[in-house]
Amino acid sequence: MSSSLARAVTCYLDGRGCGTDGLFTTSFDGLNIIRLSGKTSPNGMVYKPSLCITLQGAKEVEFGDAIFAYGAMGFLLVSVEMPALSRVTQASHACPYIGITLDLDAGILREVMTQLTQPPLPSNDQGIGVFVAELSEDLADCVRRLIRLFDNPMAPPVLWPAIMREICFWLLTGPHAGEVCKLVLPDSHLQRVAEAIHLLRANFTKPVRIEHLAAVARMSLSSFHQHFKTLTSMTPLQYQKQLRLLEARRLMVSEDVNVSRAAFEVGYESASQFSRDYVRRFGIAPKRDVMELRSFII
Repeated sequence: MSSSLARAVTCYLDGRGCGTDGLFTTSFDGLNIIRLSGKTSPNGMVYKPSLCITLQGAKEVEFGDAIFAYGAMGFLLVSVEMPALSRVTQASHACPYIGITLDLDAGILREVMTQLTQPPLPSNDQGIGVFVAELSEDLADCVRRLIRLFDNPMAPPVLWPAIMREICFWLLTGPHAGEVCKLVLPDSHLQRVAEAIHLLRANFTKPVRIEHLAAVARMSLSSFHQHFKTLTSMTPLQYQKQLRLLEARRLMVSEDVNVSRAAFEVGYESASQFSRDYVRRFGIAPKRDVMELRSFII
């Protein structure tokens, strides 16, 4: 099935004149396609709450100290916004990596959960807000029907909401329902930490006051530290640092900003400290990294 879905996505991209590698948007809100014809070095990005499905090839994603790998017909579910490094580990020109990412709609998830006669109970597992699983036949069928609708411009506004509800149904009644339901439970630890994360993301260039974040999450300082680290595999300061480094990388690559200016724009007071943190995160000096990244821009 994975090969047939991958071929269908490839035909769709080729039909749009998208014959190169890259990230491609679709007419479905929050649904994107990724195609890459070779293995990649770590690429930084901030993941939204989303379902990331691999149809062909394999991928590895690193959140803090936690690494998740998944291949064809596997998926990664992210429950809270988190910076990460991802890399394609299996791809070639003959058999490129093909994946789709789907932003999760908390409103639809909540609506579906209230209509279940037996809503799932949150699991007691206090682990990171990410998991990897195999795509069930029911979810695969949803993906297959989504792909069939790509070429019909009238389909998305009519059929997309129904298919999205079905995807939420299968997630909330599947083997990981206890984790998925935490995305919409009111006043849960996940929701409280997510509120602090929204504030941190909006002000990541400024000095962070952990006490303020804890107050936003309505937790004691020690409880906030524990739940934040458990959920994201990072401390709040480490999370902020990842956001700064990712934004600085974007500024240098996309806007031709030099290293020193990029460092100061994202909140660093020392360009040398920025460079040291950059090497620790990406494994390469900023200038060299930017040169290599630009050489791959198509």
